[in-house]
Amino acid sequence: MAQILLIEPDAVLAKAYMQAFEHEGHATRLTVSAQDGVFKVDEQIPDVVIVELQLVAHSGIEFLYELRSYAEWQYVPVVIHSCIPPAEFMDSMKLLRDRLGVTVYLYKPQTSLRMLLRAVKEAIAVPALQAS
Repeated sequence: MAQILLIEPDAVLAKAYMQAFEHEGHATRLTVSAQDGVFKVDEQIPDVVIVELQLVAHSGIEFLYELRSYAEWQYVPVVIHSCIPPAEFMDSMKLLRDRLGVTVYLYKPQTSLRMLLRAVKEAIAVPALQAS
């Protein structure tokens, strides 16, 4: 059973995702803000974080920078699941992967629940990369 942190402001989607993750046997914690996401990681480091980039007050990108600023959180896998088209980040995709540790970028309008579940399963299965 994996610990999943879901940062999702859409209550309907969040409920559906949480039910699906829990059906798969995962423990899921939910927050709607980047700031609360940092607090939740501090309480318990998750096995994977799923984050929407469009959040109130602070963006998902700001959350990722904060997440990666702590040594003990460096290797938590991150799945971006966002309404922002990935084409807007094409120039930054290397930064998202290499510096911010994004495992996969999923565009919500083109992602089924099954695809999200598979991405989370794959992110959890990949052993955390350790600094050499």
